[in-house]
Amino acid sequence: MNKNYFSICFFSFFFLFLFMMMNFFFMMYFIMNNIILFLEWEIISFNSLSIVMSILLDWMSLLFMMFVFLISSVVIYYSKSYMSSELNLIRFIVLVLLFVFSMILLIVSPNMISILLGWDGLGLVSYCLVIYYQNLKSYNAGMLTVLSNRIGDVLILMVICWMMNYGSWNYIFYLEFMKNDYCMVYIGFMIILAAMTKSAQIPFSSWLPAAMAAPTPVSALVHSSTLVTAGVYLLIRFNLLLVETLFFKFLLLISSLTMFMAGISANYEFDLKKIIALSTLSQLGLMMSILSMGMPLLAFFHLLTHAMFKALLFMCAGVIIHLMNDMQDIRFMGGISFYIPMTCLCMNVSNMALCGIPFLAGFYSKDLILEMLSFSNFNILIFFLYYISTGLTMFYSIRLVMYLMINDYNLLCIYNLYDEDYIMIKSMLVLLFMSVISGSMLMWLIFYFPYMIYLPLNLKFMVIYSMFVGLMMGYIVSNMNIYSLNKYLCTYNLSMFLCLMWFMPSLSTYGVSYYFLNFSQKLLKHIDFGWSELYSGWGMFNIVKNYSIFYNMYQMNNFKIYLFSFILWVMIFLFVMLF
Repeated sequence: MNKNYFSICFFSFFFLFLFMMMNFFFMMYFIMNNIILFLEWEIISFNSLSIVMSILLDWMSLLFMMFVFLISSVVIYYSKSYMSSELNLIRFIVLVLLFVFSMILLIVSPNMISILLGWDGLGLVSYCLVIYYQNLKSYNAGMLTVLSNRIGDVLILMVICWMMNYGSWNYIFYLEFMKNDYCMVYIGFMIILAAMTKSAQIPFSSWLPAAMAAPTPVSALVHSSTLVTAGVYLLIRFNLLLVETLFFKFLLLISSLTMFMAGISANYEFDLKKIIALSTLSQLGLMMSILSMGMPLLAFFHLLTHAMFKALLFMCAGVIIHLMNDMQDIRFMGGISFYIPMTCLCMNVSNMALCGIPFLAGFYSKDLILEMLSFSNFNILIFFLYYISTGLTMFYSIRLVMYLMINDYNLLCIYNLYDEDYIMIKSMLVLLFMSVISGSMLMWLIFYFPYMIYLPLNLKFMVIYSMFVGLMMGYIVSNMNIYSLNKYLCTYNLSMFLCLMWFMPSLSTYGVSYYFLNFSQKLLKHIDFGWSELYSGWGMFNIVKNYSIFYNMYQMNNFKIYLFSFILWVMIFLFVMLF
């Protein structure tokens, strides 16, 4: 591999890590002194025209930026080994850096125009990264991704149009005192829809598993921790405007269903990266639903802890896929903990953090969210969707562990599994450390006073109960074969419905395009190649051709009629000329 490639990886890693440390110290200073900085940088001032770039720095944007910089620096370091056989590594690193820049622009913007720039940048760079391996599957996945995200872009553009009424695009000023204005109602609805497209809620869910066609470092950075959380972050910023509106109740139902749907689909999936993508979708549903209950800090807390362990989970998946000769099907794997113990350690810790095992990162945010749910007065549907989804998280995690580490190795009888790729191991150990400590660290940073939630004993232990049921189900179902599982679910059709994400990928692709394409085909067949041909080019040519054949026959066979017709033509011509 070229020396320049190593140097660009190292420099990118070094600068991003430096920025991360800088953001960390600034964030600590801002939190301790309760500072918010609103900066206006005048780019152009010409007569009465001034173009101003606004930047909002508070503890939230600095903390999120710190996490984005940390994950991106580690991912770039990891790419140094993972993408080592890639000929265009510089292009890959530049795309990742562009992505990070777009994300930072989105995070620090209190202005709708610069949010649009960051938002659109995310969509465009995401498309470029999904189609990075150029084949038909990647192209289809990229188109689905970019077209789903375009809906969000259009909605942000419409928000910009509606905000023309207020004289400025700095939405941060208008959130509270314009709360009951009818324009703000429309703006709030469009912001919620835009966030649903970017964070892949029902009915826009199908693009997230499809985007797994991207290289694994991209999945670790883009489709776990940053791009998909942009929608959640935007809603956290707009929270003052939207809280207690009808739209948030609608979002609560949709996001809870997303969480449930993704949890079920992950149990049917056999593609390693898609299982982790569906797990991301489930956690996004959790963030969106707790946000729509009016608890933005809890959503932000879970967003950050989830980013850590999910990036680590993707990195472990990348190592395993590499060693399995680019095979992603978990049915071929098994028993790998004997051969790659360090990777399996990271995988198990991140899986446990995802399940909410006590005192790892996921526990602090998940447990708090579920206890606040039990504490609030929502109906039994939301309550059961939450707890069943928590059990399903445990279910698919245990299933994954069973398939990867406990069952027998199924790929080839000659194999070479090694755990000595130190670049990957070092980058994974950074995130392993963060997956263990980030929950308690953020608990101290974000919440100024400790939450004490008093609940009845059974409600307090409800999380543990659902986790144990999920664990048992995961173990039992992994030991069954697939036929008995389908018998257990009564019908094959129900299994198909649950397996295919409630038919959402089909609905988002064929459902949208089939009728239009079918109608176009009929138009082509009956109009373009049918009646319009008959009445224009081909029809006129046919009439003239048939007349010529008929005339030619007379000309050849009967000279008298031919001459008579010639006289007839002359008489008709004279008649027309004279009268």
